[in-house]
Amino acid sequence: MTTYKFIVNPVSGRGAGEKAIPLLEQSLQALNFDYDLVVTQCPWHACELALQAAEAGSDAVIAVGGDGTANEVINGLMQARLKGIKTPALGVLCVGRGNDFAFGMGIPATVVEGIQVLKDDFRKMIDVGLVEGGLYPQGRYFGNGVGIGFDAVVGFEALKLAPLSGFPSYIVAALKTIFLYFNAPLVKIQLDNETLEQPALMVSVMNGRRMGGGFMMAPESQTGDGKLDVCIVGQVSRAGISVLIPRFMQGTQQGHPAVRFARTGTISVSAIEGKLPAHSDGETLCTEGEYLSMKIIPQALEIICKNN
Repeated sequence: MTTYKFIVNPVSGRGAGEKAIPLLEQSLQALNFDYDLVVTQCPWHACELALQAAEAGSDAVIAVGGDGTANEVINGLMQARLKGIKTPALGVLCVGRGNDFAFGMGIPATVVEGIQVLKDDFRKMIDVGLVEGGLYPQGRYFGNGVGIGFDAVVGFEALKLAPLSGFPSYIVAALKTIFLYFNAPLVKIQLDNETLEQPALMVSVMNGRRMGGGFMMAPESQTGDGKLDVCIVGQVSRAGISVLIPRFMQGTQQGHPAVRFARTGTISVSAIEGKLPAHSDGETLCTEGEYLSMKIIPQALEIICKNN
């Protein structure tokens, strides 16, 4: 019988994680799941718990939270993989603000639907990214993507909007960021087969498709193709940013003269002039970074998701 380890972040979604526990346990017991449920106590605890679950022989580890919780669980499972431990499958139940990783992986947005996906137990292999730099010179794994520049500042500002949550908080933060972060740093971008030097208001390095709960940074990204999808936005005016925001919401930014897409296995971004604010799956990498490097690790983890 499959043994499931559920790792619940109680503060995810402004407390939605804790509120979801009674419904979660009731549903799991009704479906006769063989499971153990633990609640995180502090940042990075989910990573430690996921590694411990792998060491204990769990068949699947389920992140109950948002993108940050999923990211920590991914890091724990990848640490197990590095140690040569049989790596459990990854599952996700959405109770966070953005849930962008789950969206890109074909995981439903509600707990009840997510539990049914776990019950159906369809599995596939997905790629995982690794970013080095900022607060993590030794590296941190990511499932969804790394945002450098404008979208990182949007994420930082969204966290300050206590009365709001979910996509509305990112919309308000994006409008605010137009007046906070509008001078694109001059950067050097090294791809597999190309080097660029240009002002870049934003560099989104994606394994998934979406960031910020509704901004389609890489509408055509595939999570098992062994490539990172990169979206680069050059210098545009504040009015130009206002025009681009709805296009990113619709995933129609391709073709805009300031937007460039690329696919690559590796990428590094260096600041020639200015600094690099950056996040990984919504978690801060740096606020004034100078250099970040990212690469894709093909077919790194097994995930439980919808069979689309």
